[in-house]
Amino acid sequence: MAYKPRIESKELKVLRALHTRMILSEKDKQHFLTLKKGFEGEVMFDTMTEKLQCECYILNDLLFKVNNTTFQIDSLIIISGRICFYEVKNFEGDYFFESNTNRLYKKPKKEYNNPLLQLNRSDSLLRQLLQNIGYNFPIEAQVVFINPEFTLYQAPLDSPIIFPTQINSYMKKLDAIPSKLNGKDKMLADKLISLHIEENPYTILPQYEYRQLRKGITCEVCNSFSMYVNGKICQCGDCGHEELVTAAVLRNISEIKLLFPQMKITTNVIFDWCVVIELKRTIKRILVNNYKQIGVRQWTYYE
Repeated sequence: MAYKPRIESKELKVLRALHTRMILSEKDKQHFLTLKKGFEGEVMFDTMTEKLQCECYILNDLLFKVNNTTFQIDSLIIISGRICFYEVKNFEGDYFFESNTNRLYKKPKKEYNNPLLQLNRSDSLLRQLLQNIGYNFPIEAQVVFINPEFTLYQAPLDSPIIFPTQINSYMKKLDAIPSKLNGKDKMLADKLISLHIEENPYTILPQYEYRQLRKGITCEVCNSFSMYVNGKICQCGDCGHEELVTAAVLRNISEIKLLFPQMKITTNVIFDWCVVIELKRTIKRILVNNYKQIGVRQWTYYE
């Protein structure tokens, strides 16, 4: 199990909710789909690193600031007195390097950021960070292309790249390294986690208001609004998924708090948001049982 697990970023969670409840601009939609695809690729890589049997610390999704410069590391492994870190790319299709310009293109010729340049930048900044905190661990950095439908042409032979067909053999080699973790390894892992920045300063979100968003409980499996209540169960009319009414309401309260962190949670707000819950007293019961009540009568809200 990862020492620092990966979780969805707040930016991705918000964009996912907005994508369901409003029409995003083409730019915002593409940004959401890019983040979503990238996260899915990182999770795919996590399923492989978590199978490692050797002694190691796996730290996922790190965001650091060093010398007024912010940088991100998708996955980092402390093993046998050294650091291995990875830039994970979930690219799909046919790509090629243009050797004379060091640029990356998707066929026919759409340019993408060169992940090797990103890797070199992160490598340099991580070395500076380690130096600042008094650690001198060797660093190995690799770009991992995780998607099996990815092909890269004209890649330099000595590039620090792990292709989809090489991932399993790479993990076996990593697993075969004799490794015994010590106190210094743990101190470094804990220090890196303590330096991790929770809020990405470069988060990009569209403007939105409560009145703009489509109301209603959505299916947690297929995101459909075709939900109806049958006794204590919310059921999806599209995929048939069932969820307890209480769980569905609590999930939607969490969504409101994510989208509108300053909004006071009241019975009326949640009743308006959920739509398919017929009785306000059902909403009130769920709030009373799961949140702290503040105030009385019409001034009541829940935290």
